[in-house]
Formats: sequence, structure tokens, C-alpha cells
Amino acid sequence: MRLKLYHATQVIRGELTITGSKSESNRILVLKALYPQINIRNLSNSDDSQLTQNGLKSQKSIVDIHHAGTAMRFLTAYFAIQPGRQIVLTGSERMQERPIKLLVEALNSLGADITYEKEFGFPPLIIRGKEIKKDQVSLPANISSQYISALMLIAPSLKNGLKINLLGETTSVPYIKMTQTIMDLLGFETVFEKSQITVKPTSEIVANNWTVESDWSSASYFYSIISMADSGEITLSSYFEDSKQGDAALSEIYEKFGVKTTHSDGKITLSKVEGFKLPNCVILNLKNTPDLAQTIAVTCFGLNVDCKLTGLHTLKIKETDRLTALKVELQKLGAEVKITDRSLELANSNKIKKNICIDTYNDHRMAMAFAPLALKVPIYINNAEVVSKSYPDFWDDLRKIDFDQNII
Repeated sequence: MRLKLYHATQVIRGELTITGSKSESNRILVLKALYPQINIRNLSNSDDSQLTQNGLKSQKSIVDIHHAGTAMRFLTAYFAIQPGRQIVLTGSERMQERPIKLLVEALNSLGADITYEKEFGFPPLIIRGKEIKKDQVSLPANISSQYISALMLIAPSLKNGLKINLLGETTSVPYIKMTQTIMDLLGFETVFEKSQITVKPTSEIVANNWTVESDWSSASYFYSIISMADSGEITLSSYFEDSKQGDAALSEIYEKFGVKTTHSDGKITLSKVEGFKLPNCVILNLKNTPDLAQTIAVTCFGLNVDCKLTGLHTLKIKETDRLTALKVELQKLGAEVKITDRSLELANSNKIKKNICIDTYNDHRMAMAFAPLALKVPIYINNAEVVSKSYPDFWDDLRKIDFDQNII
């Protein structure tokens, strides 16, 4: 589906409820599968969370998680500790190009039995569930934090718990901390000191109701919208002041673009600061919040602010090579972009080309990150339905704040 977007007034007003965090939901779903006493409220309605939930419940010999990278990592660990169960865990063509070797090696070093059905180091995986008794594993810390979280989530159900030794500088620490905080609040015992994570074995926990906070990554697109609007204010729910999500850093980051965040009664209100003077250039290290990179890069382009974004080395193994995709699509719009394997530099041309078709590369964040540019010029989004991966209601919510939409 190709969608044409435009906003006639450049004035934003509205109140929206955002679906539960995909990242938080997927973690809670794995823990619930291991500890059924957990009850979940405000679960994400994203494709990824549905695929994770369906995979955990599946009794089939082949489990296909399509494009869901989180599901691939978390389910690899989950099925590895199911004695007597043998499955093939597979995914889309792109998923079969995304490396998983380091997680497989870590699990196999603990005693798991995981082999590759096709290419070494990549899905599909043949997983023969085993009882894991070893209690210590080491792996590089600069890999996807989901590998580390996958090990943490299964750790309390292991006979002897688990010590995870992280080698080198740790990437995406807030995501690891989010996993730890969720586990601690549910009654598991974890310690994260220096470069070691310790999770103690837990046979059962007290019955617990867990309300999933709304997704801060999804909120990022509305921060971008408010920053580009002539004026505006939008209220989003449900968000907590003491959020466990690393992407809550949005509120501080977008102060640089003249967006004020106000918390009240489980909601956040984003408002444009009148008369705000934009910087000429923004320099950010996003190693802890890489999922915000696309939104921030597009925001800078829309506001004619140069930027240098670093800490982006995990973006090349996402749904697409996000650095290359950003460069190609921003250049189509008139930007000057340079990338390395871990950074992006954007120099603006002070002009945005109209009626450009943005290719999304089967990546939900490409579609949503570029949508706010419709405040500046008419824009087309190819494969617009890809947003269902994390935020199925995205286009409906844009319609509520007066974005004109036509399916072409």
C-alpha cells in the first residue's frame, strides 16, 4: 500500500493512547511463559508481540516468527531450555540474513543443543530442548542487548541460576536495565555490577499483575511532529515518570528541538516552545537509544539542523541496514548524508523536495520516522502497512491529528 500524506494547517492538537511497549511486552511474555502467575495488562498489540506470544504457545515443530527480531532472540533462549522439545525456529528472508551466532554459542556453551538448518550463524535454527545446569556464560557486551536480555529472562528458571560475564564496552545498557528492573519488580533476584549480571534461581513467584507502560519509541514520532509543527500540543498516554524504557530519553533529547514534556496523571503532554531558537547542529551519541536514530535524523532534516549521530553500530543488523536506508531516502529528499558503520552525518540543503516516495525496506521505523515530514511537504510512504510490526494504529492516530491521507 502506498500512502500519500500531507497536513494542511501545520497546527497540531490532540490526545492519543499509545499501545503498550513492544520491548516491555515481549519480556513479560517470556517470563509469563515460565511463571504463569504473572498477569499482563495493556499488552502491546504489535505484530512482534503477537508473534512472540503465538511462538511461546505453539506446539508445532516449526515456529515462524517472520520479521520479529526480538521474538527470534527470546524464543531461541526459551526453546533451548524446554527438555524433550525439538523445533525449527525460522523467519522471513531478511530474518535469515540477521546473525544469531553469538547467542547460539552462549547457549550451547551452557549445554544447549542448537544447530543451523541452512547457513552457519543464521536462522533457521534446529533447537533440541535440554535441562541447563551450568551457571556461567561469557559473551561480548557490544552486541545486541537482546542477546543479553534473552539469557537474563530464562536465567531464574535454570536449576542453578546464571552469571553472565560481559566482555568489553556494553551497548544499549538501558535495555538491559529495563529487563533487570522488570525482573526485580516481579520478585526475581538480579544483580548487575560492572561487567557481570547475576540472576538467582527462582522456583516460583507471588502472583503479580503487571501493567505495561506505553511505548516510548512510538512516542518519538509525535515528538518529531510537534518539533516540525508551526504550533501544537499533544497528550499521550499511558506514560510513567519513572519509566523503565531507555527511549524515555526522548524528553531530554527533544528539548534541543524546542519540545517541552509535561507529566500528569500517567500522561505526557508535548508542547512546542514558542520563539525557540534551533541550534545549527546537534551532536548525539545514541549507543543507548539506537531505535531513535531514524526519527532524530529525519527531525533534523525537517528542521534544517545539521547533525552527527554516533553509537549506531547495531543499526546495520536490524529489519534492514538502517544506516544505508536512511542515507538513500534522505538524499532523495535533498539532504547531504555521510555514513560509516556506526555513525551518520547530515548536512541540510534548506530545501525539502515534494512528492517523494519513501521506500520502507520492510522496516516499520522507516515508515513512521519519515511521516512527520508531511507537515512540510506532501510525501508518499511505500508499504505503509509495515507499521503493524510495532504500532498498528499509527496511521489512524495521525488521522486524528488531521494528517490528510490517500491510498494510492
